[in-house]
Amino acid sequence: MGKRKNIVLGVTGSIAAHKAADLASLLTKAGHAVHVVMTADAQRFITPLPFKTLSRHPVVTGLYDEAEDWKPLHVPLADEADLLLIAPATANIIAKLAHGLANDALSCLALTLNPEAKVLIAPAMNGKMWLHPATQQNVATLKSRGAQFIGPEKGMLSCGYEGLGRLWPVEDIAKRAGKLLR
Repeated sequence: MGKRKNIVLGVTGSIAAHKAADLASLLTKAGHAVHVVMTADAQRFITPLPFKTLSRHPVVTGLYDEAEDWKPLHVPLADEADLLLIAPATANIIAKLAHGLANDALSCLALTLNPEAKVLIAPAMNGKMWLHPATQQNVATLKSRGAQFIGPEKGMLSCGYEGLGRLWPVEDIAKRAGKLLR
């Protein structure tokens, strides 16, 4: 496979957060070093333990998590990242990234990200949220800065609606991530 790549997997507060554990497993099995950063809202859907076990690395759950040395944890992760993969990505994190807001570990990491790193975003949200002009403008802004998107797909949503908004299949997200790291 070549040089082992560092992937920061950002997990946000969507019902699809549990699928990110499978994604972490697939990426780790592919030989990548996977470092998970969870938002507080993500932790309402899934705990850090599955990610720690599957990635074999500590999970960053807050901006003030203690580091082994003097640097905050998100800074070295941002410096060493080859890919920032956010899956699932909520409308909230997409807006934060588009507007440069940084009030949690994931959004701070995104702002301090190694400029050579790639960014892949896999949205998951209510279809109306995805199609809202504000979200679409935020997506366009991020694309203009080089971020890539995969999904969302159509299907039954957790809110009971059917439509566009489901997280893209994790196998396909992992494949796209692998291609970006070549």
